[in-house]
Amino acid sequence: MNRRTFIYNSGLIAAVTAASPAIADTITGRAKPARGIQLYMVKEDMERDPIGTLKKLGAMGYIQIESYGSDKGIFWGKTNMEFKKIAAGYGLNLVSTHYNPCTLPEFDKLASQAAEIGMKYLVCPWLGPQKSIETFKTFADDFNKRGAICKKHGLRFGYHPHDYPYKPVDGQLPIDVLLAGTDKELVDFQMDIYYAVTEGADPYAYITKHKGRFKLAHMRDVLKKRLPAGSKEESACDLGEGVIDFKKFIRVGQDNGMRYFFVEQSRFHNETPLQSAAKNAGYLRRLKLTL
Repeated sequence: MNRRTFIYNSGLIAAVTAASPAIADTITGRAKPARGIQLYMVKEDMERDPIGTLKKLGAMGYIQIESYGSDKGIFWGKTNMEFKKIAAGYGLNLVSTHYNPCTLPEFDKLASQAAEIGMKYLVCPWLGPQKSIETFKTFADDFNKRGAICKKHGLRFGYHPHDYPYKPVDGQLPIDVLLAGTDKELVDFQMDIYYAVTEGADPYAYITKHKGRFKLAHMRDVLKKRLPAGSKEESACDLGEGVIDFKKFIRVGQDNGMRYFFVEQSRFHNETPLQSAAKNAGYLRRLKLTL
């Protein structure tokens, strides 16, 4: 996960990452994934002090960020240009965002603003459990429409599955229905490996079977002694403290078209969200992937 190699100095890395989501390894010819973080992980800190929090994340070594539909909007009370400049000042590239539910005209405006500053993705973060599989088919149709809007503006649309798409509805898995019902030219997916693992799905089977569809990822680990399904506390822990082999996950992901990797912790064990963010950034540096 560490994009730095011995032939790069930090100044060169900062210059290149401002224009590109990944740095090519000159030895292997492959791109190394950047360290990214979903800002929702540090939402309380962002709400109190967005600029100060971005500064801290940049100092930790994060390079890419994914925003979300906060009360201040995805640009945190700033214009799109202002927010991009602030983030870039701390070495952070705003790659993507989750967004709040909105009409297609509102979505079109958001896509225009995102494209104007070079963002790559708008991601639907939540649909919620549904009683009929037919509802997920209508969601797929809506995703295709939003994907066409994104394509018109020069960016991509994505969907982030939580736990419920891996639970059967009318004898089918919603994740399968959504993959089959969306146009691969218009709609990508953001795998949350935590949910795939805790729901008993095989993340590698999905990544390889649907090569090129899972372009983004959220990463948090699963406790070795997993809590029962439906437990009050999620079985989440910091990267490297659970059962997931993240070196394997990143390699398989990249082999099959995955480009963006964001840390998103949800449970903090005797630490603050920022302390967890720093710990996860350190873990990714220590992976020393040679892809």
